Amino acid sequence: MIRRDFIKTAGAVLASTALSASHLPAGEPAMRGRSILSINRNWRYHPAKVAGAESTDFDDSKFERVVIPHSNIELPWHSFDDKDYEFISTYRRRFRFPKDAEGKRVFVDFEGAMTASTVWINGVKLGDYRGGFTPFSFELTKNLRKDADNVLVVQLDSTERADIPPFGYEIDYLTFGGIYREVSLRIVPTTYIDNVFAQPRDVMSGNPTLDVSCYLAGEVVSGGPFSIEAELRDGDNVIAKATRPLGKVDAASGTAAHDTSLDPYNDAAVYSTTQTLKDPARHVVSIPHLANFQLWDLQNPRLYTVYVRLLRSGQVVDEETRRIGFREAVFTDHGFSLNGKIVKLRGLDRHQTFPFVGQAMPARAQRKDADILRRNLHCNIVRTSHYPQSRHFLDRCDEVGLLVLEEIPGWQHIGDESWKQVAIDNVGRMIRRDWNHPSIVLWGVRINESPDDHNFYTRTNALAHALDDSRQTGGIRNFPESELLEDVFTVNDFGFPLRPPNHPRYLNTEFVGHTFPTKTTDDDERQREHTLRHARIHNQLASNPQYAGGIGWCAFDYNTHSNFGAGDRICYHGVTDIFREPKPAAGFYKSQCDPEEEIVLEPAFHWARSDESVGFTRAVFCSNCDHIKISARNESVQNNAWVQLAEIDPERTEFNHLKYPPFILDLMTLDLSNFKVGWGDLRAEGYIGGKLVMTKMFSGKGADSKFALLPDDHELVADGADTTRVVVRVTDEFGAIRTYANDPIAFTLEGPAKLIGDNPFALIGGTGAVWIRAAEFAGTVRLTARHPRLGEQSVSFTIGAAPEEAV
Repeated sequence: MIRRDFIKTAGAVLASTALSASHLPAGEPAMRGRSILSINRNWRYHPAKVAGAESTDFDDSKFERVVIPHSNIELPWHSFDDKDYEFISTYRRRFRFPKDAEGKRVFVDFEGAMTASTVWINGVKLGDYRGGFTPFSFELTKNLRKDADNVLVVQLDSTERADIPPFGYEIDYLTFGGIYREVSLRIVPTTYIDNVFAQPRDVMSGNPTLDVSCYLAGEVVSGGPFSIEAELRDGDNVIAKATRPLGKVDAASGTAAHDTSLDPYNDAAVYSTTQTLKDPARHVVSIPHLANFQLWDLQNPRLYTVYVRLLRSGQVVDEETRRIGFREAVFTDHGFSLNGKIVKLRGLDRHQTFPFVGQAMPARAQRKDADILRRNLHCNIVRTSHYPQSRHFLDRCDEVGLLVLEEIPGWQHIGDESWKQVAIDNVGRMIRRDWNHPSIVLWGVRINESPDDHNFYTRTNALAHALDDSRQTGGIRNFPESELLEDVFTVNDFGFPLRPPNHPRYLNTEFVGHTFPTKTTDDDERQREHTLRHARIHNQLASNPQYAGGIGWCAFDYNTHSNFGAGDRICYHGVTDIFREPKPAAGFYKSQCDPEEEIVLEPAFHWARSDESVGFTRAVFCSNCDHIKISARNESVQNNAWVQLAEIDPERTEFNHLKYPPFILDLMTLDLSNFKVGWGDLRAEGYIGGKLVMTKMFSGKGADSKFALLPDDHELVADGADTTRVVVRVTDEFGAIRTYANDPIAFTLEGPAKLIGDNPFALIGGTGAVWIRAAEFAGTVRLTARHPRLGEQSVSFTIGAAPEEAV
């Protein structure tokens, strides 16, 4: 398909919407020429459609005061009806005319609102946006008032509308409701930088280059001369820079007369007047002959900043920044190559939903998920199933070296042509928002597990390549005969053994999951098999270099509809539970790192004599040690001394392709003559090169002994949104979780914060979590948790002052 024809067919999107491509986080230092002002606080909310609420004179004093990110309703962590959040709600925000907006243009940027938004400013309808996972913007300039409050109103439809992806049939997850991502005002000059795409080229050669595409939008301005300047910085140090003069602007055509190319880029981000650049004009500034930079890779995810300035007669008109990394990432016929080295991909799929508030979690919680995947579970890739996810999550993936497959919203269903146009628009918005993330290595441009649709997927694939020629495309399907239009055959395969690769570039994107759902409270047989199923898949993936690797279904348990899951609106498909607490299968992923990164010794069982059908028969350990010694003790042994039961090595017969296979001990083969009666404590000692490096012990008493309260953070910011998780655990005397502890934990919270979660909270599998959300003023917070038998535990938090919002 030629480019011009493609633009005609795929570039058409919702005419009343506008995409913000400016993603400098609100609260960051302002760039010259522009300001980004957070407007997340001081919203008024009502959980219904309210007649006349768009009027500036409407009295919203009885509306609830809320902070964004916001869930339209708080819910239990399970066993609720999705209809509870499927309703239309109303949001209102008053603000003053920004002091630096005189003579400039003002946009409101929404990062995500679920699912269909109608927006007004001062009683004037700006338009509608259909879609809950992608950003959108509206221009406010013409309708702002300088001498009175301005009133921004959003009517938000959170029902599952059939005209909006992923809806139209059924989906195996919940989308929840609310303005669940941040909102800001963007104040820019009349001619401004709309987006920046910094593309490292030939980074493995002796002559690397950085091509900085600067997209200009706005009014056509005479005079000059104009130029674009691009700098590459390492912190405050300028590594390299280049300047490109701009030629004459042709006011009649509304496009620049110098080297530009108009991509299918943006809907209505500018005025529809004659003297306007109606499509952002692309100008490339090349910084050649780069030296003295480090590559971005998994162990050293080195990041740099690109500064771009639009200059007029040497004076800054507008300025933007983007963070980037230098890496070469490509799927080949012999696996995935990062910077010239083959890396076997090992990861998990992630839903971005959380207990109690759905998707409405702020930056800290989103970033924590990336840490859990990379640093706790030692994954090297994550798939954003099944939609673009929070920029905070992706930022953290950049920082910790976690590769990303990002895909468009959808699940099995393809709608009519209008629906397809929204999906095509989602491709463009996803890529234009995220194209500077070095962690992203593959664009997912198909609806997950949908049937083939040659015309539709030709368009999504072509748009991805038109916008970003530096990344390959994939599309998640679930049948091997699927037509391949993308660069990489990405496929869900839930069988075992796996199908052999039927295309040169091949990535397995789901396995295990719904074929073997496992709860934290399940018995040893199921926990053991769940763990070994993940291990078997990765063992087979390691057997053939044409398997680029695999992304297991899934990281975290998640909420779902009534016709899926376990009957309580949960799919127990994760290797951790919905609170991000690990199941035994998580230990397998954790164990696959090198010991230099972390020494791992994790049991895939509950230490109990009869937690399976006949009795405890096999002990599975996931470890990167090379040898384990197993000992036990009970009162039948003199002085309660430890008696060595066995020494075991990794199980390399079944798992002959894994670098760190599981250890499997068959208890039926042990000589227990010195361990006569009763049940006792177990000890596992891990050795590497003959040296003891780790010891784990498990109580045989069958008694709950300790109660722990474990916060992820102790310091929060008083912006009304900052949130951290607090894990609650009941363990034995050695710290092993007591799987069947289900006690009610009562919380008392003192200070400027809110508890998110049930109170009292009933433990699930001996563990669980609540979240602490900071209020809007500084102070000290103390959370006390009381166990009915094990007493109290307390933790304290410091809530630091947050900058006031400017408007």
